Amino acid sequence: MTGDRVTVSLTEEAQSALEDLTERTEENRSEVIREAISFYAANFESARASDSDDLQTYYRMLNTGEHVLLDVDLLHAFLDNVEGEDGPDPAFLETVDRVAEYHTQEYAQRFDSLGEILEWLSFCGFLTVRETEGDSYQVVFPSESVRWFMTRFIQGSIGDLPFEVEIEESLSKVLLKECES
Repeated sequence: MTGDRVTVSLTEEAQSALEDLTERTEENRSEVIREAISFYAANFESARASDSDDLQTYYRMLNTGEHVLLDVDLLHAFLDNVEGEDGPDPAFLETVDRVAEYHTQEYAQRFDSLGEILEWLSFCGFLTVRETEGDSYQVVFPSESVRWFMTRFIQGSIGDLPFEVEIEESLSKVLLKECES
């Protein structure tokens, strides 16, 4: 094979990885390096995408024990069954409001805009956000039960922010707009 020769300085970690790959593939170092470069080139966008940042965030969230993965059907079943003939169970609503109140302090310290809060909740999988114009956001929920639950949570968790939020509900979507206080 003819081609350009390249001299590369390897870190201890890279050297160890290269040795491991040559043993596992039973190929020489040059072939492993050529394949690695070709693989990296073919997957460059994925390797550089912000998805890796998202994966790190998911890892941090799950690693602290503060968040869990939850099957969306299980979430819907849960929310559908907390509602009685007269609406949601008052004890459940009290608990939701208490959790939202706790998040009020966290959100006030952590986020500077409504968009950042909605991005976080979207990242958690509760909703999908579409920025409309300026500081207005159209929020779409996976079900009606998630919509009432998350709308209540959002209303309860934005009290200490340095701006007001207008909330306009429709059948399946909610329009949220950040306003000066």
